[in-house]
Amino acid sequence: MSDAPLTLEIEKLVAGGLGLARDEGGVVLVRGALPGERVTADVRQGKGVRQGTVREVLRRSPDRVDGPELPTADLAFASYVAQLGYKRAFVEEALARIAKLRVPVGETVPSPEEWHYRNTAQYLVTPQGLGYRERRGHTAQMFQGDPLVMEEIAAVAQKLDPERLDPATEIAFRASRLTGEVVAALIGTGEPRDFLRASDHLLDAGVVGVSLAQPAGRRFSAGVRLIAGESEIQEQFGDVRVSISATGFAQVNPAAAGLAYRRAAALAAQGLGQGEHAVDLYGGAGAIARHLSPHFRRVTVLDTSAEALSRGRQDVAQSVAEGAGEKNISFRQGDASRLEDIGADVLVVDPPRAGLDEAARDHIQESTADRLVYVSCDPATWARDVGDLVRRGWSLGEITPHDFYPQTSHVEIVSVLER
Repeated sequence: MSDAPLTLEIEKLVAGGLGLARDEGGVVLVRGALPGERVTADVRQGKGVRQGTVREVLRRSPDRVDGPELPTADLAFASYVAQLGYKRAFVEEALARIAKLRVPVGETVPSPEEWHYRNTAQYLVTPQGLGYRERRGHTAQMFQGDPLVMEEIAAVAQKLDPERLDPATEIAFRASRLTGEVVAALIGTGEPRDFLRASDHLLDAGVVGVSLAQPAGRRFSAGVRLIAGESEIQEQFGDVRVSISATGFAQVNPAAAGLAYRRAAALAAQGLGQGEHAVDLYGGAGAIARHLSPHFRRVTVLDTSAEALSRGRQDVAQSVAEGAGEKNISFRQGDASRLEDIGADVLVVDPPRAGLDEAARDHIQESTADRLVYVSCDPATWARDVGDLVRRGWSLGEITPHDFYPQTSHVEIVSVLER
């Protein structure tokens, strides 16, 4: 830290929810500050852009509110209306700075719920209770309650005795707003029999299924085994029901994600009547693809995850058995970076935070598709990709931010390009 706190004027909020200020030494990024505020901040000296945290607010923004101090809620100190405006600005700034484009960005679509929207949580298990992992370390930050997670998860967590979760070092939850059910995954080293006591404790607390995952550098990459009960529960995402688990990927805010999926499908089908073939790259279990199904004769889901594709096939089979259609969806395991042309007239992409690599953009360019719906969770990589595609001859149309993560600086984007 610096010897004395700096007094700074905050110009704007940038990606990551950091307030940007300048002094004689250059740019300073300050956590916990809002545009228009005058603050004192403790600033770390080091290479690159200096960063710090607010010590005291000397002039308060009218957008500032009293919110919980949680590592998972880095914008909870701003009003929700202000958060939506900041998120739109993040997208506009990335588009101008990285893509070098001036295209109108729509208003941010709010989440149906501002609090208790997260259907998943992962906590450290400590002798003192459950805790968050510190932002820059592996120690636990204890908390009394988590206002971001669904009440169903909070109710289970309140009943747990950490001693009875031994030898688990972490625990993950997934809840369903549709059914009210919760499944859990214990994370720790050992055989399933070593976790039977912990599993029984979780079942007594109200979960309907418990899995075991070995610790791994990449989340759940060392495999998952079911110990007791159910491994999956059902949740509603927009117009479709989807199987979700404590360890598989699924959007954490089903209500907000459903709004984005409906918009993505509308953009994909706009003006086509009945389209011929849509391909959903990075399609996972097919939640977006199933929204495309009524608008196209064929829909193909491509993803590298065998687990996600298996869940998707099961969900579609169940939907077909219930008479809901979706007979036109097929699932293929494959990498978008090595995509061969499969005759699509519309592509939909929802890549991980790293965005589309150059090979994937090359394949999109070489495809037969003349429309691309790009759903993104990262304005910077999205802007890089759409900037490249526009230089290759695509035209960027509607851009709409969606808020999947209230009280945080994260923003999703639904956009469309055509050629």
